Amino acid sequence: MNHTLTRRASAEFAGTAVLVAAVVGSGIAAARLSPGDVGLQLLENSVATAFALGALILTFGPVSGAHFNPVVSAVDWWLGRRAGTGLTTRDLVGYTAAQVAGAAAGAVLANLMFDLPAVAWSQTHRTGGNLWLAEVVATAGLIVLIFALARSGRATATPAAVGAYIGAAYWFTSSTSFANPAVTIGRAFTDTFAGIAPTSLPAFVVAQFVGGLVAVAALAAWYPQAGNAADVVLVPPLTKETEAR
Repeated sequence: MNHTLTRRASAEFAGTAVLVAAVVGSGIAAARLSPGDVGLQLLENSVATAFALGALILTFGPVSGAHFNPVVSAVDWWLGRRAGTGLTTRDLVGYTAAQVAGAAAGAVLANLMFDLPAVAWSQTHRTGGNLWLAEVVATAGLIVLIFALARSGRATATPAAVGAYIGAAYWFTSSTSFANPAVTIGRAFTDTFAGIAPTSLPAFVVAQFVGGLVAVAALAAWYPQAGNAADVVLVPPLTKETEAR
């Protein structure tokens, strides 16, 4: 990518912040609008999250790649090393820091928008082998989808495809598909519908990175040259010509 790390990291910060604000804010709104109906609350939360994610990838993809996810960034770095594509080690550190900070800021923003304390540590404990397995599955599927689209020249379909996948994974995984260490950390800052207790964080984050490793193995079998397309994850970066428009 041709942009400075500061510019790209700021896009990762802002995009992750708005993503978490959408997840948490829609969860709060759903709980208030549909009290007593958890299924409807989850539907409202998942639809808002899927739409927001697609829009944010369209907005920030040409600037930073719109990773918003340390596992996506780590796999992009890993697969792109030999091909000389994707993130550098310095980029990876900057992206990860920006994503985690943005996620925390997004949760605080959502809390404040709904007149709640800026930080209220979640009391929702999410633990158990079934939930950790669900996070492995959700994260692996997300990573394979992203890199398969990039490698097959269909990166422009990523905003819709990723939004659709996350919206669906809310329902077919028992964990409701966090699939993102930064977002998981951010959701610990809110004691609301979308929250996760800080004590539940480590296992979720480990499961998500395990999912990333599973995805790397799957990509080696199905898309052995996926690293060649690491520069277009999630969507192609701006060129000098498109920047000038």
